[in-house]
Amino acid sequence: MKQADSITPEVALTLPGLLCERVMRTPHSQAYGFYDDETRCWESLTWQQVAHGAAGIQAALRSERLGMGERVAVMLRNCPEWIMFDMAALGMGLVTVPLYTNDRPENVAYIVENAGIKVILVQNQRQWRQLSQITSIHEALQCVVSVAPLTHAEDDDTRLVHLHDWLDGDAHGRYQSVSQESEELATIVYTSGTTGRPKGVMLSHKNILSNAYAALQCAEFVEQDVFLSFLPLSHALERTAGCFMPMMANMTVCFARSIQQLAQDLQEVCPTVFVSVPRIYEMIYAKILSQVAQQSSLRKRVFTWTQQIGWRRFEHKTGKAGWHWSLLAWPLLNYLVAAKISRRLGGRLRFAIVGGAALDKTITRFFISLGIPLYQGYGMTESSPVISVGRPDANDPFSIGKALPGIETRLGEGGELYTRSDCVMLGYYNDLQATEQVIDAEGWLHTGDIVHISDEGYLYITGRIKDIIVLANAEKVSPQDMETAICTDPLFEQVMILGEGRAFLSALVVLNETQWGILAEDLGLESQAQESLRNSAVHKHVLRCLAKCLREFPGYAQVRRACMYLEPWTIENGLLTPTLKIRRTQLVRQFAEDIDAMYASLAV
Repeated sequence: MKQADSITPEVALTLPGLLCERVMRTPHSQAYGFYDDETRCWESLTWQQVAHGAAGIQAALRSERLGMGERVAVMLRNCPEWIMFDMAALGMGLVTVPLYTNDRPENVAYIVENAGIKVILVQNQRQWRQLSQITSIHEALQCVVSVAPLTHAEDDDTRLVHLHDWLDGDAHGRYQSVSQESEELATIVYTSGTTGRPKGVMLSHKNILSNAYAALQCAEFVEQDVFLSFLPLSHALERTAGCFMPMMANMTVCFARSIQQLAQDLQEVCPTVFVSVPRIYEMIYAKILSQVAQQSSLRKRVFTWTQQIGWRRFEHKTGKAGWHWSLLAWPLLNYLVAAKISRRLGGRLRFAIVGGAALDKTITRFFISLGIPLYQGYGMTESSPVISVGRPDANDPFSIGKALPGIETRLGEGGELYTRSDCVMLGYYNDLQATEQVIDAEGWLHTGDIVHISDEGYLYITGRIKDIIVLANAEKVSPQDMETAICTDPLFEQVMILGEGRAFLSALVVLNETQWGILAEDLGLESQAQESLRNSAVHKHVLRCLAKCLREFPGYAQVRRACMYLEPWTIENGLLTPTLKIRRTQLVRQFAEDIDAMYASLAV
């Protein structure tokens, strides 16, 4: 396989400079793959075609008479138009503001107003209709472009235009990149914000190029590598690692269709690289376990043996354990079990990257033991975003890896991780006070995460400063670690641990619909009846399951009371952020009566 032909930040200088260099070097290489709903098959675009599409959008943007540094927004699901619009704007010296398609209209309206967005590219008319109900959004916007065709009978807003009508139509235009400095502002990425309003993270061309190039140095990527782009491009991790990094190294990116079609996309695209947040790996894990539970006793034992020997094989390969005779059984167990699971993930994965939050140790070990090359990473939007990652020659799967080349790390007060590099943001947009709170006078970014650094340089997250729960007896627990452990049980879809200032811990849990149906039937209850969730036998069973998940935690870190629900917490109902993190403040507010009842009804 041909080694990746990487473009350095020094050669690219800016993000549009990166595209120009890529087109010059490999104009006819496949850049992107996407599923065409009309032809019902996968289509592809070359780098030259991407640049040509971006040139057409530049012509349309010129008609809006925008000055350098003005902001435009993109609110699409992952697709070629997302990339073309972004590159078109960047090439004109505009600042791109990515928006989540499933974010709440109020949140989007705030960002549009705060950033002073002049042009926004949306998926369809329905999206704009929801946003247009927010009064404040009318003041700044001068043009709204819809990728999907319009039904004019429903909307007479003159700013709303279909993409094809907006484009200039000049088929001979060339992609242009105005002269810019690498330190200039390229994009404002608003953090999803589990509490309060989102903050606009200002990232320069140099920030993103430096981060993408540093990530490339962590493994041997090849030009035949194929990324399955699943995380939204509005997520900093996907935009840097799943867009600009492949552009640097001439690798192909295929856009997944949806969560519902992810399993099918994995098998059709057969990616070699897959980057996602823990939640997706948790879902795959739960589905496999649910299927294994329905197998015969013999097949269950074979599955267990595969995991045990697969883990021993991993430890032997990484030098953590010697050879053992049981490893002779791996080829057979791989054929019977592991290879089948690998094929369900496309069969070609070389890098399965986990980012956004820590993956539970049980799930990590599960995938590693089945031969899935899993690597955990860590970062934050404010660092463009990757700070550390595991790599083939240095992978402790229970750590968040080692710092990327060129990225400094050290421990501050209370074990908080500080980082300093060319990847650290310029600051928060129009918020100097917030910027000074996280970046000190020496340029160190204060991450807010409590970390242990081993002698070998591996980073291990041990807690988060703001998310620590302090019980009434002064004992401290990390709710996120507990929640991650609990979600390894297929019964639990979502969970939130409570207990700040209380005598004991409690939990709000959303049950898996299928597993709940099985449990209700076993207990002789009607699964559709709301009162069944409050049955004492259900409560006792749930507490036993919670205790089993938390058996490795200290005695005080145990859940004594729980409230069960079936309706999921979603972005639409305001209980999840667009990056799938739970909104703790909103959950506490919405379920205040249930929470008070838990503590009123159980004295400890």
